[in-house]
Amino acid sequence: MVLASYLIGSMPSSVWIGKAYFGIDVRNFGSGNAGATNTFRVLGTPTGLLVLFLDIVKGITATSLIHYIPSVSHGTDQFINLQLLFGLLAVVGHIFPVYENFKGGKGIATLFGMLIGIHYVLALACAGLFIVVLLSTKYVSLSSILAAVSFPILTIFVFKRDEPLFIAFGIAAALLVVLTHKKNITRLINGIESKANLFGGKQ
Repeated sequence: MVLASYLIGSMPSSVWIGKAYFGIDVRNFGSGNAGATNTFRVLGTPTGLLVLFLDIVKGITATSLIHYIPSVSHGTDQFINLQLLFGLLAVVGHIFPVYENFKGGKGIATLFGMLIGIHYVLALACAGLFIVVLLSTKYVSLSSILAAVSFPILTIFVFKRDEPLFIAFGIAAALLVVLTHKKNITRLINGIESKANLFGGKQ
């Protein structure tokens, strides 16, 4: 299950779809990332939406592997801990895909899918914040960072989850998102970060 989680996360839908249907590698254009945001920029909105959906499904699928281990009871600490492990490995696979020389995306959509599989209400709360920030600023990177940082805060103070590993995961996930967006943060500070055109394309 550990290996399967990583391999599922490693499936680079943006790269494979780009090569198969457009004859290009999205990592050679735009931001150079193999994620949904860059796919929107390079291949357009329909393909971007497809990649976004597939990347989210990777996270959901990885956490769902726990149901194939009948000896682990639902709702126990072991159940939650294994969900976290499987989901995190899918995110790592997305960022460092074995199929494409370990050069992938930033893992935001897969992380969101993982969160849906573990706690869908918390996932919707983070998604709501993402949408509000995106509509207000049109910065996908800023929206992703703030949604990720809100994750551990909502976990502790709103949803009152007190499992140490779950809290540690939330903090680690937020740090991971910030670290993978270092270049975006620099561009935001310098005022040169690209804004998303919510009706397609790029500003």
